[in-house]
Amino acid sequence: MTGSSASSSPTSYGVSPAVEGPFQAFHREALSVSSATTPVFSPVDRKEDDTASLRTLDDVRDQVASRLAVRAIRKLKTVDDTRYAVSLTLSKSDDAGFLRLVAAHLQRVLGDRAHLMAIATTGTGDTSLAICGTDPVQVQRAALLSTSKFMGHILPLAEQDEGGTVWLARVRELAWTAYDETALWDVLHKCAQQLADPSRPPPGSRGIDEMLAEARTRLQRVTPRQALDELQDTSLAVPVLLVDIRPAAQRATHGGIPGAMIIERNVLEWRFDPRSLDGRLDIATRYDLRVIIFCQEGYTSSLAAASLQDIGLLNATDMRGGFKAWKDEGFPVQLEP
Repeated sequence: MTGSSASSSPTSYGVSPAVEGPFQAFHREALSVSSATTPVFSPVDRKEDDTASLRTLDDVRDQVASRLAVRAIRKLKTVDDTRYAVSLTLSKSDDAGFLRLVAAHLQRVLGDRAHLMAIATTGTGDTSLAICGTDPVQVQRAALLSTSKFMGHILPLAEQDEGGTVWLARVRELAWTAYDETALWDVLHKCAQQLADPSRPPPGSRGIDEMLAEARTRLQRVTPRQALDELQDTSLAVPVLLVDIRPAAQRATHGGIPGAMIIERNVLEWRFDPRSLDGRLDIATRYDLRVIIFCQEGYTSSLAAASLQDIGLLNATDMRGGFKAWKDEGFPVQLEP
């Protein structure tokens, strides 16, 4: 190959080929960090319409926000005809403005379809959280619940969007672990549910009268006389315990029964469960104990005795009429000092 031919070769290093027409040549090394010197040609007489292909930083942010919105939509769940989702993304400069942009994309895509969405940025230092949706009431409920659930970590921004469909907050010292993300999903699930009529009981719930009646069907309740007889019967093979579960205020006002064990209701199960290692009574190492519970009038005691049966003490029961009936029978009472 001659020197003249080499100098005109388009593949020669450092030499641009002759190109006819309205083009100007740029070497790739002038356009990027690449070491390649293969020329890139660009039209000299670029038309005005061609400037649309030049992307600004705002264009890039808008595209990233659009993709994040699509990613969130792909995670949608539904409860009571409301779609909801949580999506996390790395922290950006001007988080609040970026999250507003994501919310705008979500609302544009989902339109009037009922939805409730949470978008949070993650990273070191303070981050941001946006909650948006079609119903301002649901958005505000989610805002209040998330602020309560992440106490001290989520601080609402002073300036909020009008209309109430977008809510923004600053997030401090929260790493957004898998637990935190799950908690945020739970917030949206609860707030996306339709509000129930407060005058109608939720499905599956039971009134206290029903609970009391059900508990008493499981018990062989005793009168004060029967309770006293069992306490004095030395022929019984199992220990018999009379247990006062009333609070201190009632005992101070009405008195007590001499010899009764005082175990307030809030610790009853822990004291008598043979499985319990935290505060169990020394005598509570067997499941055949005869535990007779009483309260002031014989209502709370029935629920408490049924609870002891639930943990395996099948001989547990309560005293009809409670301490009042005992006192009315004329049996011994002891006034609190």
